[in-house]
Order: sequence, then structure tokens, then C-alpha cells
Amino acid sequence: MPHIELDESLPGIRGLFAFRPETGQPLQQLAEALLRGDSTLERGERELIAAYVSRLNDCNFCCWSHSAFAAKQLEGGYDVVDATLADLDTAPVSSMMKSLVRLAGTVQQNGKAVTEEDIAAARAEGATDQEIHDAVLIAAAFCMFNRYVDGLGAITPTDRAAYDQMAEMIVSAGYVR
Repeated sequence: MPHIELDESLPGIRGLFAFRPETGQPLQQLAEALLRGDSTLERGERELIAAYVSRLNDCNFCCWSHSAFAAKQLEGGYDVVDATLADLDTAPVSSMMKSLVRLAGTVQQNGKAVTEEDIAAARAEGATDQEIHDAVLIAAAFCMFNRYVDGLGAITPTDRAAYDQMAEMIVSAGYVR
């Protein structure tokens, strides 16, 4: 149940963005740049990083929504997403993606926990400086987004179909309204 009065027809972060459009708009633009902007990482891969960090933060709305967004854009769909969230070591993603997701998981714990070895491991798997940068920034941003959603008790549907519907909108139209 939300801690503030929100539009019940707008679940999760969408209701929070609508509550304060002057802060919601820049946050939507950040999500658009991070998850859909120019990058050598595929959109589905970036969404997978967002879902992974959200799972570590126990933010159901963000985990479930970004899992749906990733599934819609990755070959293998939910099988890949669910396997990655369940066990990164055996997930059917590239070794480079595993290294970037691990790096994002370290950032989720504490940015200062990231070591030269973490960066070297990502580079050894072929990650570029831009991909490392983007993985770290996605992780940091989703720690904020997760706390925003959960800190205000945003409306969180429990039916996967609701997230699949949101995925249709995000994949076709993006984050900025």
C-alpha cells in the first residue's frame, strides 16, 4: 500500500513519476538514456542488469518489470532472464555479460567494494570501458530507483501478465512519455 496518495491506475514507479512530474521527467530521461540509448550492450542486456540489481535489492516491482522488459528483448526470453536471476554462474548468457552482471552486483553492495580485479575481470571477458561504465551506472541508478519505489510503497502488481503488458509499451515507445 502506498505511503502517499498515488493514482491506482499507474503501478510502480509510473505512479511516482506522475505524482511529481518535475522530478519524474528527468528520471524517465535517465532510464531512457541508460536502458535504450546508444550502447554496444543490447537493450535486453541492460534491462537484465537492471532486473538483477533490483532482485538483489528485493524490489519486486522493478525486478518483475525489468525482467519482462529484458525477456521481451532477449533471445530466449524469460528462460534466459529467470536462469540469470536464479544462478548467474550457470545462466545462458555470455561470459562478458556474466562479468558485467557480477560487477553490477558488487556496485549494489557498495560502490567502494568494486576492485581493480573486478574491472580487469570484465575487461578480460571483452567488456569495453563504456560497457563497464554503463553497467556500473545502471546498478547505481537502480539502487536509487528501487529505494524510491519501495520507500514510498508504490503499487506492485503480482501478476506477470501485468508486467508483460508494460513491456509492450516500453519496448515500443520507451520510458519518456
